[in-house]
Amino acid sequence: MTWADWSVITIGLSWLIRLAMIPVVVTRKENPTTCLAWLMIVFFEPWLGLALYWLFGEDRLVRKRLRARLAAQASYEPISSRPASVEPQTEQQPSQPFQLLASLGQTVGEMPVMNGNSLSFLIETEAVVESLIRDIDAAQHHVHLLFYIYALDVVGERVTEAVIRAKQRGVECRVLIDDVGSWQAVRPLAVQFEQAGIEFGVSLPVSLLRRGLARIDMRNHRKLVVIDGSIAWTGSQNIVEDTYGHRGAGRWRDIMARINGPAVREFQILFLEDWHADTGAEVTGTQYFPDRPTSGNVALQVIPSGPDRDPESLRHLIVEAIHTARREVTITSPYFIPDEPLTCALTLAVRRGVQVNLIVPRRSDLRVVDFASSFYIGYLLKHGVRVFRFEDGLLHAKTLTVDDTFGMFGSANYDVRSFQLNFELNVSLYDQHSLRELRWVQEHYRSQSTEFSQTEWQNSPPWKHLAANLAKLFSPLL
Repeated sequence: MTWADWSVITIGLSWLIRLAMIPVVVTRKENPTTCLAWLMIVFFEPWLGLALYWLFGEDRLVRKRLRARLAAQASYEPISSRPASVEPQTEQQPSQPFQLLASLGQTVGEMPVMNGNSLSFLIETEAVVESLIRDIDAAQHHVHLLFYIYALDVVGERVTEAVIRAKQRGVECRVLIDDVGSWQAVRPLAVQFEQAGIEFGVSLPVSLLRRGLARIDMRNHRKLVVIDGSIAWTGSQNIVEDTYGHRGAGRWRDIMARINGPAVREFQILFLEDWHADTGAEVTGTQYFPDRPTSGNVALQVIPSGPDRDPESLRHLIVEAIHTARREVTITSPYFIPDEPLTCALTLAVRRGVQVNLIVPRRSDLRVVDFASSFYIGYLLKHGVRVFRFEDGLLHAKTLTVDDTFGMFGSANYDVRSFQLNFELNVSLYDQHSLRELRWVQEHYRSQSTEFSQTEWQNSPPWKHLAANLAKLFSPLL
């Protein structure tokens, strides 16, 4: 065959891919914007688009994960004997917004509001590591760890040594890490933990030989520790030094919470669901669900989310919370790429006279995300949202407060990936004390930030505006 013949065949196959992918994409993707983004990639680069869709576009994992989660629930939920939803102890009577948000939260994660807890926030990496290691060293029955990133650095070594010490005392230890987020550490940790007799699992394993079982872009982004069924840790921090990632972004600034009380059983349920789904091993027994007396007045709700649940429900909860605002809404997020409902909720809040504050890092570790985020920030500035750029490193804390009635923190960013693709873990707060603490943390971040004005954005170099407008085209896929 001549070169001309090969050219004709290549062109013909390229158009065949373009045409064939139209019904595939439009019938399997519900969101029109996502459909257009995928079709744009396929039409510009059909061969690359086909490969990317094969790697990132299909939902085979969702069905497998859903079956595994349901099987896990069936194996241990009778033992856990979940209590009914309870009202928070607040300075006022429970309001209608509380009832609505609590109900929506339960539809997201299938977990009720739990009262009688104590909660303390930690925002310094070293303080979190020191306190976590103390809790592991004091463990008597079991230590359960689940993290997106578990690094082979000083922090990773210290936590690993603490887990090994616990195992040597006879404590049951289980560690579950994400295959992509912790890709450099998976094999070394598997060897190290196996030699120590520690149970080790890899969440959402990726293998080109087993493509039907995984999607590279759909990750377990949760951060969770449960110790003896009595202490839980969760938030945005991974097992990694705060200098992780791109040096230009600076040190990572996270928020973690140490929780005691009845809500710990809900975190335990979530860990065991993930453990069973990813390893196939069932962990049952009343010893994992000890009776926990009340230890404070914090009313909280565990909010697990992911594609094995309703992928729209977390966004619905956040949007509805913003709709209830009457005075102030504050959001912190490292990666801020809102979809249309969230953007609309924020702009409508401003029109109602609500002060909306958005605190983001001056620079994150992902430049394309920064460019896409800058487009939406420019749009929100035009509609009256106040934007603050954090100057002291990469603000990685993901938080939301609405007046003095609702708060949220956890692992989910304010972007499509967290709302629809990743397995996330957030916590909703409903009591006055914990909300004041969370607002204090947000004010701490704002005090280390510089307000970014609409004039500054308008006067940015033309190439930044062009980059932002190009990056926004891919925002449904970021």
